[in-house]
Amino acid sequence: MIRERESGPHDDYLASLDDEKRSALEGLSAVVREAAPGAEETISYGMPAYRLDGKVLVLFGASAGHCALYPGSGTAVKAFADRLEGFSTSKGTIRFDPGDPLPRDLVRDIVRYRIAENRVRGGDA
Repeated sequence: MIRERESGPHDDYLASLDDEKRSALEGLSAVVREAAPGAEETISYGMPAYRLDGKVLVLFGASAGHCALYPGSGTAVKAFADRLEGFSTSKGTIRFDPGDPLPRDLVRDIVRYRIAENRVRGGDA
């Protein structure tokens, strides 16, 4: 039996987006929840975020021209640079077109990387 997600702090943010961006970010959010089942939804820096053990794992958002995943650390983008070819990145940002979302396995691996990083270093956004 699939249980529907309860309403949470991300809903107002997602409701403000056009259908394509909302769909892309809802898909990204679902992958984060699968990769970090104990993570809680929160808002950080005005954006939807996931927190685990009191520490931010990842944030995400949309702007006029793209969607973005913010891994919450300066090391994650560098650690996955080879798998991020073709996406626009900066030290703490991965930008993508909502019609061409980030691969699910990549998002899952970034979230797992952040879980491990937070546990080792106590990293937080």
